[in-house]
Amino acid sequence: MRAAVRLVGPPRRVGIVTGGSRGLGREMARSLMLAGADVCIASRTPAQLEATAAFLAEQSGREPLTVATDITSSAECDRLIEATVEHFGRLDIMVNNAGIGDSPGRGKAVWEIEDEDWLGGIAVNLNGTFYCTRAALRHMRPQESGAILNIASGMGMRATPQSPTYAAAKAGVINFTQTVASAVARDGIRVNCITPGLVEQRPTETEEEAEAIRKRGSYITARRLGQAWELGPLALFLCSDASSYVTGANYPIDGGGLAGGIAPTGHAPDEVEARTDG
Repeated sequence: MRAAVRLVGPPRRVGIVTGGSRGLGREMARSLMLAGADVCIASRTPAQLEATAAFLAEQSGREPLTVATDITSSAECDRLIEATVEHFGRLDIMVNNAGIGDSPGRGKAVWEIEDEDWLGGIAVNLNGTFYCTRAALRHMRPQESGAILNIASGMGMRATPQSPTYAAAKAGVINFTQTVASAVARDGIRVNCITPGLVEQRPTETEEEAEAIRKRGSYITARRLGQAWELGPLALFLCSDASSYVTGANYPIDGGGLAGGIAPTGHAPDEVEARTDG
């Protein structure tokens, strides 16, 4: 189905989606391409990139660019942006989606987290957003236009004692979004953030796993988990001229979980407390 919002040209809009080979990234890349954009997808796994590129080409009728990238390396992030500009001739959209929910230190109390756990979680969930944003702005500022979209997490908006490293990194992404938005608004560049709740991103492999997911979904205000495709239309809106007066905003998309007082992990409050006791 073609998107109602279009990324119109000329020239054709060009975007990058990190973590674009699966899950949320794949669906956001698909939405951008169906709306008319040329897209580069990046991840650390070449085999997944190839499979997703074939899927996106079948869906949109155009080939995406693929660039294997480790976003914890500033040099590789610079190379990603340069490769995209060299291939397509410009850069209009930067979607910072790559991250690891099951990040180092998850499940550990603060006093149990090792230095490498903390630094590793911050590197992939916060530093990569900074590296790619910095490199993208070096191209967007001279053309006085662009849209940057960062993907955070509900854990960055509420105390999450079972995952302090990830929560701190995603809170940083939300504040970084607002800070950069205020710095580049006069350059014609918009910077916004999506904060997903618990989203089902892959098929369940066993009935036991499926039941566990259904249970977690039952705690959400909407009584279900989100689906990866549901982020695509919102991402498209925030990357398009339809949101030309929107910048520095953070959009929770969590089935009302945060509003309803549910833990961002999809666990009931008493269950979260039990998981973090001793």
